[in-house]
Amino acid sequence: MPFPGTGRPQMPVGGEHQDRPVVAVATYPDYLSAQRAVDLLSDRQFPVDRVTIVGTGVRLVEKVLGRMTVGKAALAGAGSGLWFGLLIGFLLGIFAIDAWWKVVLFGAVAGIVWGAVFGAIAHAATGGQRDFTSASAIHADTYTLMVDTEHAEQARQLLAAGAG
Repeated sequence: MPFPGTGRPQMPVGGEHQDRPVVAVATYPDYLSAQRAVDLLSDRQFPVDRVTIVGTGVRLVEKVLGRMTVGKAALAGAGSGLWFGLLIGFLLGIFAIDAWWKVVLFGAVAGIVWGAVFGAIAHAATGGQRDFTSASAIHADTYTLMVDTEHAEQARQLLAAGAG
């Protein structure tokens, strides 16, 4: 049986069961619904290692969050540097005999300074190639549960019983 819309045989994507034919047992409009269906199967002791969720009509959606400037890059670098400096400061502070907090404070300040410098330099080095921040997500039009042929009927029954 061909995979919906492709005319190609249905085979699992990745994993150790690549040689086993699979069939579509249910299709959902969003990933959360497909995830709930797999959770339902798992709760009913179904061998979920025989299930694959296949997104169809996949597209990348990138939401632009704002402009990136050298100042913002330096600020982001300072934040990252702070955490790294604190980590190093605490690790070295363990071995300080007295005034361990000075070692931690020095690590934090040094981390902020070096993080800001490296953040600004890294952004400036891009030459204006990507002067914005964004968040990416992958979306699909539908999500199909594909199950090994030998377990398909059991999956259909469990999903039908769970829907009722």
